[in-house]
Amino acid sequence: MNNNPFKPADPKIPGVLSKDETRQQRVPPSEDSSPAAPGFSTSGMPPRWLILCGTGVVAVCLIVVWWMRGKSARESNTGNETTASTANVDGKPAPIPEPIAVGPGEIATASELAKDWSAKRFIFRDPLTSQDIPAMVVHLPGGVYWGFSLVEPYGSCEMEFITDLEKLRTDYGFRASHPMVGDPCNRAVFDLTRYGSGPAGLVRGEIAHGVAVRPPRAIEVEVRGKQVLAKKIE
Repeated sequence: MNNNPFKPADPKIPGVLSKDETRQQRVPPSEDSSPAAPGFSTSGMPPRWLILCGTGVVAVCLIVVWWMRGKSARESNTGNETTASTANVDGKPAPIPEPIAVGPGEIATASELAKDWSAKRFIFRDPLTSQDIPAMVVHLPGGVYWGFSLVEPYGSCEMEFITDLEKLRTDYGFRASHPMVGDPCNRAVFDLTRYGSGPAGLVRGEIAHGVAVRPPRAIEVEVRGKQVLAKKIE
């Protein structure tokens, strides 16, 4: 109630706003008091720190994916370069291994076996059984060419022609002055310069060390001009 006689109160007229009410309408409402838009509630939004953490995680994932793709591409390029360097050295294609000779027939040339103790591996196809037998021909001292089966007699172990005398000593426990034939399964050693007993008589490859049934099976070899021919197996 206004008791000031010098400022009488404005009369209340229905439908007409007073000065105080008009002044309140002119003052814009603050942002905090403004009502939220329909269907939108600020109380439902996640905290600011959670939004920042989520953005950081996404950024880290993108960086990891980019790095992994780059690493995979680098490894692929490295593998291609390794393959290329293996297949092409000094600008020359890698040599293709020669196909192994198959007898009966020509299995080597005289120039390939020119030196003493030179040897060449071949396959002998037995005409009776059609079996492919791994074999070896060796140029022995004195101009003798000797062929033999690499499969141990009455067994399945594959023998080896050993030119490394140190390997003969360490692996077979045998000291030799020249190459030998060794059976890695029973550690037997055969000397091609000496004859041993076979089912049909004497045959090269006497047992020099260890226990074995007989010398390696012989393959008849003939030198005709520049050709070395395998003819038949005992």
